[in-house]
Amino acid sequence: MSKVVLENVTKKYNDTVAVQSVSLDINPQELLILVGPSGCGKTTTLRMIAGLEQLSSGNIYIDNKKVNDISPRERNVAMVFQNYALYPHMTVYENLAFSLKMRKVPVNVINDMVTSTAKLLAIEDILGCKPRLLSGGQQQRVALGRAIVRRPNIFLFDEPLSNLDAHLRSKMRTELSRLHTRLATTMIYVTHDQVEAMSMGEQIAVMNHGRIQQLADPITIYEKPANKFVAGFFGNPPINFFEGILTLKNDGLRFKSEDWDFPIPDFKKDTLVPYKDKKVIMGLRPEHITGQDIIKTEYESSQIQAHVEVIEPMGFETLVYFSSGTHDFVVRFESNVNFSVAQVAKLNFCLEKSLFFDAETENIIL
Repeated sequence: MSKVVLENVTKKYNDTVAVQSVSLDINPQELLILVGPSGCGKTTTLRMIAGLEQLSSGNIYIDNKKVNDISPRERNVAMVFQNYALYPHMTVYENLAFSLKMRKVPVNVINDMVTSTAKLLAIEDILGCKPRLLSGGQQQRVALGRAIVRRPNIFLFDEPLSNLDAHLRSKMRTELSRLHTRLATTMIYVTHDQVEAMSMGEQIAVMNHGRIQQLADPITIYEKPANKFVAGFFGNPPINFFEGILTLKNDGLRFKSEDWDFPIPDFKKDTLVPYKDKKVIMGLRPEHITGQDIIKTEYESSQIQAHVEVIEPMGFETLVYFSSGTHDFVVRFESNVNFSVAQVAKLNFCLEKSLFFDAETENIIL
């Protein structure tokens, strides 16, 4: 149950900056997700917390103690890797007991700790097996067990589910969340999977190009992204972006693109007026565009016509890809929606839910 603080942490490899001035405050018992695309610096950040990478500058504190020059062993952290890192010549029991033996823990205590950990992870029946005989899910449980059995103050996870199939990955996400609740231990979890981030994280730190783009809870990340990158990274299918200009006319502020001219909802006008005659980017998530017969908006001129390009039935929902003039976009519908390819459909843009970004900085305006 340790507190972890990163203070302007930077990591350089020769002339390449992998992590740039990252600051984080991770509370005891918190589950923080570090998420971002490959090469964004999230794993390097995790490895610096573990002590496996030296900092180029900045400080890391664990329970108010600076650990920059403290060895990984002395930090009392446990790291679970993507490739499981099990000893192939040892049984599951021996894998779980190895770190305890190295610390010269009494045999009877080792047996109790291994047994209780195996019971927690439901792997009691495979303690005598070698890793090669185990499924991917079982190997992942053993890797988790090796970390848990040490009773560390901090758990560090480096994309631990990426080698599992989709069904097992979903199951393990739930089990890891339950495990966090039971152990009540500080956890820092690295992933590139937005679903893992949204479903597991109490706080999410979104990284790109070595920097923290936004730190917030999952709902805030989704509904109030800090910039265009964060908005586009979260959501499946991703948010639709439309470039245009804000114009002020007698009937109020409007968003004008090459093909469309929409009125801006009244409650957004005060914030957007300073961007009059400037280029902006409007973001609208697939669930915020609807069929004309499903729901109507008070802003009649936000209705458009679009051609159906692709239909993707997903079982519980249907994704429909449209084109209208120079714009391509995707809409999420319920599974019983009735469209056909090449059909011209009437759609409503729910501009009350729209997001606007500065076209130059790509930071959110509203």
